[in-house]
Amino acid sequence: MENTKSNSGLKAAIVVLTLLLLGSVGYIYKLTSDNKKEITELSTEKSALEDEIRARIAELETMSGENTALKGDIDAQKEEMTKLLEELEKSKGDAAAMARYKNDYFRLKKEMDNLIAENKLLKEQNMSLTTSLDSTNTALEENRKFTDTLLVQNNSLTKTVEKASKLAVLNLNVMAVKERSSGKQIATTKASRADKLKVSFLIAENQIASSGDRKYYIQIMDTKGNILGEKQTIPMGGEDETLTYSFISTVKYENKSVQVNEELPGENFEPGTYFVNVFSPKGENVSKTSFVLK
Repeated sequence: MENTKSNSGLKAAIVVLTLLLLGSVGYIYKLTSDNKKEITELSTEKSALEDEIRARIAELETMSGENTALKGDIDAQKEEMTKLLEELEKSKGDAAAMARYKNDYFRLKKEMDNLIAENKLLKEQNMSLTTSLDSTNTALEENRKFTDTLLVQNNSLTKTVEKASKLAVLNLNVMAVKERSSGKQIATTKASRADKLKVSFLIAENQIASSGDRKYYIQIMDTKGNILGEKQTIPMGGEDETLTYSFISTVKYENKSVQVNEELPGENFEPGTYFVNVFSPKGENVSKTSFVLK
């Protein structure tokens, strides 16, 4: 009787162990299958991202070959894209790494989209100026045939050429930054953190404008109407008119597009809306923008 009970207990133990073994085997199989699936998906995602980056690099190469005024920025963007592609190709494609590479790519893609838009705008403006100049030259040739109206037509054409020869100031942008002791600058929208303002703008290409040094008076006004920076006041425009500026930007212009980057140190910035104006030496407000510090 005792032997029968012992045999029954042994059989029950064997059944339980067998079930546990089968369950473990099934669980290991599922983990292995899930891991293979994840590896396959990550490999596919990695290949797709590599192809997309290669397409972007090819697009940048085409833009650079057009001899655009933004060639330096385009080549720098291409270098960053190429570096990202090389890192991605060397990576093992794990989930954490893929997330980082995707974030880097989307950041570079956003910068590239801005470059494409800016390049398109410059092309359109150059085409417009070229068309205007061609029209002016044609009109001048025709005017020589009509001496009785030469004076009137010449005055009109002179105004057209003068207007076309003015330099266009584009993409005025101001960004507040916090500069660390290492020299690295971190963009910020908080007034309490800012210790410097970075001002940038683009002077468009103009083949009929005179070359040489050009001075631009930058005026930055805080939310209370106070002028930041040097606060120098000079006569400007008509009689008894003056201009108070934050600083002067002197640009060497050689009939090609010029990217201008300036910095204005400061402290104790007040929260609110700041207004930025760029004036030509003749007192014309050639560009303006605003930004907000919280």
